[in-house]
Order: sequence, then C-alpha cells, then structure tokens
Amino acid sequence: MMARGVSVIVSSCGHDLTPSLMRAVGSQISPQGDRITVFLNRQQSTQLLRDVASTGRVAVVFSEPHSHRTVQLKSREARLREVTPDDVPALQRYLRAMQGELGRIGLGPDFAAAMLAHRFEDLSAIEFTPAQAFDQTPGPNAGQPLRGKP
Repeated sequence: MMARGVSVIVSSCGHDLTPSLMRAVGSQISPQGDRITVFLNRQQSTQLLRDVASTGRVAVVFSEPHSHRTVQLKSREARLREVTPDDVPALQRYLRAMQGELGRIGLGPDFAAAMLAHRFEDLSAIEFTPAQAFDQTPGPNAGQPLRGKP
C-alpha cells in the first residue's frame, strides 16, 4: 500500500514535544523496503524540518483514502537531504498514484495536482529507516503495533 502511493502526512516534534505536521507532496520506498523518503514543500514545512533536523524524530502516516486503511511508521534517526533531479520520477509516480487514488472517491486529477503542487527548488526530503510500525486504520486494531519487521 505504501509503495503504491497513498496520502502521506509527516510529523515530528521539538525537544519540548510541541508537534509539527505537514502533508507530503511525494514519497518513495527503497527497493529493499527498508528506507522511506518523504518530500515536503520547504516553505510550508519550516518548523517540521527544523524539528527533524534537531531531534531526528519523525512519524509518517500512510492512509488509503478510499478505505481509510492506515499505517504509521516512526523513527528517531531521520535525516534531511536535498532533493535531486533523480527524485523527479518518484514525485511524478506519486502524483499519478494519488490522482488514481483520489479518483476512487470522486475527486478529479486537478484536485490532486493542486494539493500536491510544488516548486522543485522548494522541496526538501526526509529519509528514515522505520523503527516502529502501527496499524492506525479506524477500528479495533487501531494503535496496535504491526507484527514483524517494520
């Protein structure tokens, strides 16, 4: 589900535990499934990026809009990196996937394009290896750790 391209919300917190939160404009899972990259609009994510840079903490929620199936991944070793032209195919795949996903609930491709709009030069990336994984789908298992390796 996460590799297919679904809604992605990224959060962190400062040392005082004040939360910061932003919608990602893209995501990518490494071929081995052990590294996650999320892409954010830098100007809209200043506090979140500052929090990740100073604490290494990140929690990322992947949610399938048509079913509300949701997974949360956490790490305390996230790092920021610059976005490169090599990331463009992942950003394009993510946009197409979200257009398809949102189309399933009646929202046209222009809605996804507007929601995920970005200027390449304003993007920043957060990379992390998940340390914890949780089922966050509404229902009796919400909040339960996922079994196996995250």
